[in-house]
Amino acid sequence: MGQVVVAGSINMDVVATADRHPAIGETVAGREVLYFPGGKGANQAVAAAKLGAATMLIGRTGADAFGRDTRAFLSMQGVDLAHVREIADAGTGTAVITVAQADNTIIVIPGANALVSATDVSASVIRQGDVAVSQFEIPLPAVTAFFARARAAGAITILNPAPAMPIDRELMALVDILIVNESELSLLAGLELHDTDPDARFVDAASTLQTDHRPNICVTLGRRGVIALVDGEVHLETARLVKAIDTTGAGDCFVGAIAARLADGHSLQSAIGYANVAASLCVQRMGAGPSMPTAQEVSDAIG
Repeated sequence: MGQVVVAGSINMDVVATADRHPAIGETVAGREVLYFPGGKGANQAVAAAKLGAATMLIGRTGADAFGRDTRAFLSMQGVDLAHVREIADAGTGTAVITVAQADNTIIVIPGANALVSATDVSASVIRQGDVAVSQFEIPLPAVTAFFARARAAGAITILNPAPAMPIDRELMALVDILIVNESELSLLAGLELHDTDPDARFVDAASTLQTDHRPNICVTLGRRGVIALVDGEVHLETARLVKAIDTTGAGDCFVGAIAARLADGHSLQSAIGYANVAASLCVQRMGAGPSMPTAQEVSDAIG
């Protein structure tokens, strides 16, 4: 069994809840303000750890209250923090999130995440059979260096390119599995996509991202489920019908669950179905990091 190694962001999520999202220039009355440990890297690491994978996180926090709180939370979830650095010259990353009718808008202030470097990612040990996971909330040179080390070691690499931005050929060549949502796929493929588009349109858009080595691609579509290109074949996974409360961490839960199952030796097709169930549990709770389900909860939901 391999370990999951995540290089990524660590944030404190400041969540404002309201009945609806304000229009530009409008003020609406909110319900409450909540604080949750988050950040895409931290969320994905927590998801993998709670699903039973040995999980290491590489990143940075500030030497502030948010940093202390997020590190304490991560440690309690069983995430190895040996390669999380505390620094004094930047604050811990912060995400300002509005949640209304289960949907969210997010503004991310990188803080210490912007200082994660190739040196940080080179300090960890990655072995054959491990699963290396990263996103775009840390600098791209660090992500590229991390995946280059992982590829050289024989690990599986998973990229979640969020927030969405173009991926250069050097980095894409190091990606085994690309996990995107509708908006990320739209930007990367240069196409305008809508959630009402037929499956074939998403398949065609995903196909444009496959370079010479043809990475596997998972497109998460919320209530529609998942469309994936796995070893050249189209794989469809229908979403489970649940009452969503907060979708903030759903994509990160999906990524972490995929990583955990692959580290345990399961196929990608099998991992997609498992991750789909895990994400459906995540959206039924408030917050990102704290909403990640345990392996027992997913097993009970699968029946």
